Amino acid sequence: MLKDAHLKTARAWALKESLRELWDCRRESQAAEFWKRWYFWATHSRLPPMIAAAKMLARHLPNVLTYFEHRISNAMAEGLNSKIATIQERACGYHNASHFKIAVYLHCGGLDLWPRRWTHSKV
Repeated sequence: MLKDAHLKTARAWALKESLRELWDCRRESQAAEFWKRWYFWATHSRLPPMIAAAKMLARHLPNVLTYFEHRISNAMAEGLNSKIATIQERACGYHNASHFKIAVYLHCGGLDLWPRRWTHSKV
């Protein structure tokens, strides 16, 4: 019964999941063709949030398609920026820029802070 209800959430989920296939495209032309089909489906879905998301992505489509030329993204930088923003938010601000800088290095520096096991060997 639930399966046959044709829920809006199921249509939205299907749209979201199908868009993931965009990143499997090998060439920019292939990605552009996939985008046209997906955009038509999204804008005719009668789901206002999905229509708005599709139009927002369409405004940025040239930037999205550059991924297929260079195969790089700023995901690592965005992730690091998010982590730094979380550090600042948790501390409710820092009175001293030096303390903030130290906290960023501590959390984002990739340091191995686990104590080492010392083994004693007979010399």
